[in-house]
Amino acid sequence: MSTTTKTTASGGTAGDATPPRTPQPQVREFAAYSVGGGLALLSGLIGLAAGVCLVVAGAAVAEETSTAARVGLIALGVLVGLGALLAMCGLNMVAPGEARVVQLFGRYRGTVRADGLRWVNPLTSRVAISTRVRNHETAVLKVNDAYGNPIELAAVVVWRVEDTAQAMFEVDDFEQFVSTQTEAAVRHIAIEYPYDAHDEEGLSLRGDAEEITEKLAAELHARVAAAGVRIIESRFTHLAYAPEIASAMLQRQQAGAMVAARQKIVEGAVGMVEAALDRIAERDIVELDPERKAAMVSNLMVVLCGDRSAQPVVNAGTLYQ
Repeated sequence: MSTTTKTTASGGTAGDATPPRTPQPQVREFAAYSVGGGLALLSGLIGLAAGVCLVVAGAAVAEETSTAARVGLIALGVLVGLGALLAMCGLNMVAPGEARVVQLFGRYRGTVRADGLRWVNPLTSRVAISTRVRNHETAVLKVNDAYGNPIELAAVVVWRVEDTAQAMFEVDDFEQFVSTQTEAAVRHIAIEYPYDAHDEEGLSLRGDAEEITEKLAAELHARVAAAGVRIIESRFTHLAYAPEIASAMLQRQQAGAMVAARQKIVEGAVGMVEAALDRIAERDIVELDPERKAAMVSNLMVVLCGDRSAQPVVNAGTLYQ
């Protein structure tokens, strides 16, 4: 029976689990300019205190002082206080396992990864992105394997954000992107390989779990690379035939297991019969002609390979009666 292959858009064939091609990223992460927040906080508090003092001094100056000087002191105090408040708006607290993506008027200006209190340009906007390790477990998906049999499978993926700029600007929602691409990769792997391989040379989802998992991880890495995400580990958590064919496939597996068990039983029985004949001939217990030897072999094979216990028959006559 001949099979045909279909050429995919990525240049591979339908029988090959070729990872999809992703576009080159337009922006990559780099460190944003930031300074320690402790000194910036102290400077802001000093500036705020100086502004308050100037306002109070302008309000409490003697009446003999010109009105312009009083207004000037108050205005200067207000400006100093507002400037200090504006400068303190650049303070950010960055927790471990977190990063801040800095933008100035819509332009990417870098990422702050150093934890603690940091100060950046107060005119910029900062968006927090978690860089901690995360888990994503897919729902139980129902797909057809390479043989067309409906199967159910689910997977869990361990991932983290590696490039915050790509996660922020290359995709619309990187968490939803990872979820969708994980489901697509699991479905693609499922349709490329059978649940059970009929021949020993081919890979199967159940029999070659390690190899299939490596292929799943490689495809996931290729799919989510555009979002700046790194796949740490991926595993199948559920793999089974669909309920409508589960009973039929169970009978097939039971039949295969029974055949394998019978093969082992026959191999063992042949060895035992051979050992028995050799021991009888070695000790010269009785001489058997070929016909009686064949009958003995037949009886021993029936006893050793039978499903039920043998019923002994006592022969009161000679060996040939």
